[in-house]
Amino acid sequence: MLHIENRSLSFIIKKYYICFMFYAIMGWCYEVFLEVVVYHWGFSNRGFLFGPYCPVYGFGAIILIACLHTLIKKKIKIGHISITPIFIFIAICIITTTVELIASYIMEVFTGGWMWDYTQYSYNFQGRIALNPSLRFGVGGMVFLYLFQPLFDKFLKNINNRSLSLLFWPLLAIFLLDFTVKNINIWQ
Repeated sequence: MLHIENRSLSFIIKKYYICFMFYAIMGWCYEVFLEVVVYHWGFSNRGFLFGPYCPVYGFGAIILIACLHTLIKKKIKIGHISITPIFIFIAICIITTTVELIASYIMEVFTGGWMWDYTQYSYNFQGRIALNPSLRFGVGGMVFLYLFQPLFDKFLKNINNRSLSLLFWPLLAIFLLDFTVKNINIWQ
């Protein structure tokens, strides 16, 4: 979980927003990596906004942190073997698949479609979700929760309110401006 001592609500919101943006940017990088390196499709902006971020990854990360922080700390064992990571992996697959499914419906309402198509995968539902990407999200979620988040937590633990604000306000302004400009046609 994000390291948050006895701090104000404003401080906590800023930390969660910085976390959201960090993982939204990492998600965009992951999507571009898949597109350019793995599938050799060439570069395109993989987000629905202008900037290099995919908000669904940011929301997914926050949801994973909130839902799984206590389970990660538990030591569930069979004999001497810890099976906690197995439960974490399954939970990540379920949570991220649910987030992706909900995101597809939200995008369809606002844009008329969603940005991915899993119809070519076995075990897909309406091309919105599929087993293969769900398992990849499970692996990625394990890397995120066990490697990146502890490092990010150390960074956030040592940051003061002034430095946090210097990160928070420009990132929030850029994101809100991007969202507003990109979606101005929807509101007209």
